[in-house]
Amino acid sequence: MTFQPSTEELLNRNNEYAVEFHDSELQVRPKRQLAIVACMDSRIDTFAILGLGNGDAHIIRNAGGIITDDVIRSLCLSQRFLGTREIILVHHTDCGLQSVDEAIFRDELNAELGVKPWWSLEAFSDPFDDVRQSIQRLYMTPFVAYKEHIRGFVYDVTTGLLDEVQGSRPVDEDRST
Repeated sequence: MTFQPSTEELLNRNNEYAVEFHDSELQVRPKRQLAIVACMDSRIDTFAILGLGNGDAHIIRNAGGIITDDVIRSLCLSQRFLGTREIILVHHTDCGLQSVDEAIFRDELNAELGVKPWWSLEAFSDPFDDVRQSIQRLYMTPFVAYKEHIRGFVYDVTTGLLDEVQGSRPVDEDRST
């Protein structure tokens, strides 16, 4: 398959969109005080799977929906400056990071480029375990101020359903129940 750039087509679509644009009154602060961290997978329409509209939530996406330093930076701004108080994590089944061997990936980049990446790919085998890991990172960072309403889910790309990840509360909270 030959690569065909999409930019010109997308710009034409944007011009059509702008003719009917109705969201100019939306505020910068999300209406639901909600931030969602999700994988960048193109099969996931984060707004649609949660029934959200423009202006409802901040959506932060990266490979795997991993809690990285940059995600923490975005969540810190989202909470402290833009009023969010709830965080939802959305990982998914059949994630590309589940089939990547991080050591091989790093070695291939090093062989090709002469330098290993300074960042971690964060490959994983189980999306449920990875959601738990990501939630623990949120509980551990001092930069996320509001941690009372954090929940994690795995989106099933074959059914469209969200499965809540059990055991994703902080260790101290688990002991008290």
